Amino acid sequence: MGKLRITQKKSLIGSPQRHRNTIRSLGLRRVNHTVIHDDRQEIRGMVLAVRHLVEVEKMEN
Repeated sequence: MGKLRITQKKSLIGSPQRHRNTIRSLGLRRVNHTVIHDDRQEIRGMVLAVRHLVEVEKMEN
């Protein structure tokens, strides 16, 4: 199973509360903050919901 490197690239100012909650659930706190998660369907679904705010890179173990 691979990993995903997720980086917040845009600010949450003016974003709906649902997007803010999703970003917080991913563990992101500020612009240019990066987290690493397992490549699972749940994580991909959250990333899909806020794809305009984040940048995703697939990492190999």
